[in-house]
Amino acid sequence: MKAGVVGLGKMGFNMALHLLECGHELVAFDLAEDAVFALAEKGAVAAHSIEELADMLESPRLIWLMVPAGAPVDSTIDQLAPMLDRGDIIVDGGNSHYIDSERRAAHLKEQGISFLDAGTSGGLEGARHGACIMVGGEKEAYDTIELLLKDLCVENGYGYMGRSGSGHFAKMVHNGIEYGMMQAIGEGFNLLDSSGYGFDLEEVSRVWAHGSVIRGWLMDLMIQALQKDPKLGYLKGAIADSGEGRWTVEAALEHEVSIPVIAASLFNRYRSRSDENLSDRVVAALRHEFGGHAFIEKP
Repeated sequence: MKAGVVGLGKMGFNMALHLLECGHELVAFDLAEDAVFALAEKGAVAAHSIEELADMLESPRLIWLMVPAGAPVDSTIDQLAPMLDRGDIIVDGGNSHYIDSERRAAHLKEQGISFLDAGTSGGLEGARHGACIMVGGEKEAYDTIELLLKDLCVENGYGYMGRSGSGHFAKMVHNGIEYGMMQAIGEGFNLLDSSGYGFDLEEVSRVWAHGSVIRGWLMDLMIQALQKDPKLGYLKGAIADSGEGRWTVEAALEHEVSIPVIAASLFNRYRSRSDENLSDRVVAALRHEFGGHAFIEKP
């Protein structure tokens, strides 16, 4: 397929590389020209503006956005929409709020433009070698891009979630669950470290990563982090909050659904900014390992 890609940050660039390797034709734009030129060296066509990107694509166009949630998405759509035709498709692959996605889909539908909200998981490794993507929006538009999704994702790692907003809602809940899982791992390792047994935490994580009920990618990442420093002393325990956990708690309040574990993990992130222990450093380290999220180094 031929597609436009707007946004070549850590996730967008890796996803674009993956698509190029799968034989897709890409026209790419980013405010950082170095990223555009780097992708052009790998086979993409460089666009020097959003207008030029739209001109380089023939209708029906497919344009995938990987830009920060909020105002940047609205600004990009506002620039794109006047240059698009009926039947064109915009995909938002970032971590947008599902309510924003519902609004954007309704607005673009008035112009005959389809909007798909595609919640993307898997971190930098997934973006480069096979992601997990949850898509909401018009089923016909989803069917149109399914070949691209199949190449972009691991086997069985993508699916149609339902009407507009459902893709980003599913990703929001996914991230809320992720908050709780990482918090539990962090607390468990903090207890091990405080027990007096002198545990080798890397050895414990290695054993748990093989055959245990809690084995999985997060435990694999725990091994990687502990190999760098058994005490994770290279970072502070302050844990950033990119918004999805807060949105999950807000949605639970709206729908009157009890989610105490996710809520507690969110509040712990707030607490971590004024106090820290090993559990906080574990969560900060895991976020850095899978998503390249910034962490605060110890002075």
